[in-house]
Amino acid sequence: MSDPRITRLKTPEDCEQFAKNVEAEHPELAKLARRRAVELRALKYGATTDVEREALQCIYAFEEARSQETGKRARANRTWQSIAKNGILPTVDKVVARRKATEGYDSLIKAGLEDFTFETVVLKFQDHFSPEAVQQAKLRLTTGDA
Repeated sequence: MSDPRITRLKTPEDCEQFAKNVEAEHPELAKLARRRAVELRALKYGATTDVEREALQCIYAFEEARSQETGKRARANRTWQSIAKNGILPTVDKVVARRKATEGYDSLIKAGLEDFTFETVVLKFQDHFSPEAVQQAKLRLTTGDA
């Protein structure tokens, strides 16, 4: 994010307003503002490691993508419940290890946000996840199998 207009945005709300304001004439700038909002939300959550922070970014990116699809604020309720019960990394592992891709994965791919999938996080930080999750992430991201 090298655009100074984006780096000046300090809250997710500022990012959302900026994105709305520039969407019609500068859709790429709006996308950068939404990415910045995702990053800011993950930082605010209080992750203690890079892998946790990036996993949280995936959830916020899904919520943003779904909100854009539906036109109303979306929340990944089941994912947040699982995180509260099991923790961030165990939730990611469980989701990615499934044979079938999730709605979140599909939404992020459709929105052009494949770098915000749990699968990307699993491959980047393989030593934090089960062999099953790593295998499914490789399969999904290399073949596009959903």
